[in-house]
Amino acid sequence: MPRVKALPDVPRWAILAAHAVPLATLPSGLWRLALVAGLPVTQDAELGAMTLGTSVYVVSLSVVSELLALLTLGLVRPWGEVFPRWLPFLGGRRVNAATATGAAFAGVAGLCAIAGWGVYASSAGLGPGIPASPAQDALLIACYAPLAAWPVLLAAVAVAYHRRRRAGGGGRQYGAGRPAASSWV
Repeated sequence: MPRVKALPDVPRWAILAAHAVPLATLPSGLWRLALVAGLPVTQDAELGAMTLGTSVYVVSLSVVSELLALLTLGLVRPWGEVFPRWLPFLGGRRVNAATATGAAFAGVAGLCAIAGWGVYASSAGLGPGIPASPAQDALLIACYAPLAAWPVLLAAVAVAYHRRRRAGGGGRQYGAGRPAASSWV
């Protein structure tokens, strides 16, 4: 089995959970890209002919959500404890653990709020539905269901990060000196 790069004191379950987050967001992003490309993921002819602005929005939503999901890896990788040297103004400085944990939990709260609104809007019949065949509905559900794991996985990894950084005072702390160049890979 290939070795996943992470800090030595990170629990294996947290490493796996952090790597699962970008994988959980990928299917919905691919579904949205298929929608923009005009593939038959819906039966609505209007959705197939998106305006340029709508297409840019949908593609941007996919890219931004995947980039935010990839930030979860920072909670188990060296760049989550020491900013990479190539970052202007911050490069080489230690990451404030409280700020990183707070940002992660703000993300959890935001994801829960979005999910709650989605459930409410769907049950209240707000907004237009997406007309689809049973196969297209199954594809939509299969692509969006993994998103339910995102806030749960992020919260678990954030708790592990917080505990590890809070308890790290007695042992070897990564980033106490200058990190090796190979540690950013």
